Amino acid sequence: MVNELVMNASDAAPDARGLSQGERVVDTFIAPSKTFADIRRNASWWLPFLLMLLFTTASTFVVQHQVGFDRVNENQVRESPRREEALNQLTPEARAISMAKGAKVTGIISYSVPVFLLITFAIYALLLWASFNFGLAAQVTYSQALAVSFYSALPYLLINVLTIVTLYFGGNAEAYDYKNPVGTNLGYYMTESAPWLKSLLGSFDLVKLWSVVLTTIGMSIVARKTIMQSAAIVGILWLLGVVVGVVGASFS
Repeated sequence: MVNELVMNASDAAPDARGLSQGERVVDTFIAPSKTFADIRRNASWWLPFLLMLLFTTASTFVVQHQVGFDRVNENQVRESPRREEALNQLTPEARAISMAKGAKVTGIISYSVPVFLLITFAIYALLLWASFNFGLAAQVTYSQALAVSFYSALPYLLINVLTIVTLYFGGNAEAYDYKNPVGTNLGYYMTESAPWLKSLLGSFDLVKLWSVVLTTIGMSIVARKTIMQSAAIVGILWLLGVVVGVVGASFS
């Protein structure tokens, strides 16, 4: 049944007018097949990226003023036993200088997130484009894969909104984790668990899985493949991301 709905959306004749960028954003949440079918007509993605730029900058501003980059850095040190051990071996003066530098770098990185997002999406879209074109003999353009990636990531805006709300209304600065700021996954609640386990549980995040489902639907429509074929490729890429995250956390 799902395959039929997706294939029908893929084969349907596009509206001559097409959707506006605003309509695409709204339909991503309420009628995603319309958004992804329209990407076959026009593969622009500037509005999702603009929204990500605005929302991530806003949440970073709130973190800076409600938590402070010094506290964010301290929390991250506490989550990294190796880094904490290395800092504890320094003199108090050297430790203070290192922590001050860490807080400054944290601020720079936090406000540079949109740049990192653009790079990440560019790489992820390249993987999608290559996987579908060479793995399933599809005829997807790189621009279409990039547009699907950006629109599929729109649910992540909810994390920014929840971060802002929770920090303004009862958020605990001492427990704030900028890598996992809100409780949409089990890893958020496993404060005393090993880093690799927190990373693994954090991968099964409601918002992340929502984005994976949207990517599966979007690539199925754009590539004119079945939902199962699309799910296989998107699922493998997601699984690789989980493995990389867990391995990286285990060496933190």
